[in-house]
Amino acid sequence: MNVHKNARLTPHSRAELVRRVLVERQPPMSVATDMGVSGHTVRKWVARYQAEGEAGLRDRSSRPHRLRCPTPEPLVKQIETLRRQRLPGKQIANIVRVSTTTISRVLQRLGISKMKALEPAEPVRRYEREHPGELLHIDIKKLGRFHRVGHRITGDRTAQSTERSCGRGAGWEYVHVCIDDASRVAFSQILPDETKESAIAFLKAAVAYYASLGITVDRIMTDNGGCYRSHAFRAACKDLGLKHIRTRPYTPKTNGKAERFIQTSLREWAYARAYPTSEHRAAELPRWLHNYNWHRPHGGIKYQAPISRLGLSENNLLKLHI
Repeated sequence: MNVHKNARLTPHSRAELVRRVLVERQPPMSVATDMGVSGHTVRKWVARYQAEGEAGLRDRSSRPHRLRCPTPEPLVKQIETLRRQRLPGKQIANIVRVSTTTISRVLQRLGISKMKALEPAEPVRRYEREHPGELLHIDIKKLGRFHRVGHRITGDRTAQSTERSCGRGAGWEYVHVCIDDASRVAFSQILPDETKESAIAFLKAAVAYYASLGITVDRIMTDNGGCYRSHAFRAACKDLGLKHIRTRPYTPKTNGKAERFIQTSLREWAYARAYPTSEHRAAELPRWLHNYNWHRPHGGIKYQAPISRLGLSENNLLKLHI
């Protein structure tokens, strides 16, 4: 058996320890100090040698001499039945006449130690509008501006922290995004802020973009950001003939398609390359967006390009813009 890599003593050094104590009559604590172990360890190996000879200095298995008796299977089933009746652990222990520790161990092994584990799993509810334009998901992502390759690439946050502490930070820019629920065709613009004026300008640009693809937008969904709750935004929706739906507070998954599109754009565009400046990153957005709509397979629509759901393909690109 191999000696543990952190073991202080090997069988050879244990024999030396015993020799010093029994032959040279050195004090056990002095031997312990010299060999870097405790007095208890010295006494243990001396006692083993006296009882078993050299065999007592060999490594032994760490397996315990006695193993606890496993809980009988009928008792386990009884505990599970009582638990599924929503009984707490202490009450179950009183009924079946075993310790609460045993109950806890059994429930943990069964995966029902927490009450919420007894609740039926809520089914995943996925929905998809039937026709393009029935619903646009709109959201905003704030990104930091930069004048040099950022810390996500270099790993160096020193320069960034220095600039901010001296008030020379490059500031922020806001990526306004929207995605059509049925087709997954997306549109995005980088604007200087997330005010109601920018939100309205983006909304009008988005409606115009989808109109260029032959899509008439009926309704939009946003979160509860201040720009979307403004009277001006509400008036803009009315002028464009749009129904405005807002998500439930603190429930971003309601607008999940926009959230997912943002994550994809961050991974494949914003943080995909070591852009020299944020201006270079912004210049890449239209090219990436074209690839997303016209060429990139989308997992949510059976790995087809979003534009295919409009009856178009990459071969229609020139025809569309003539």
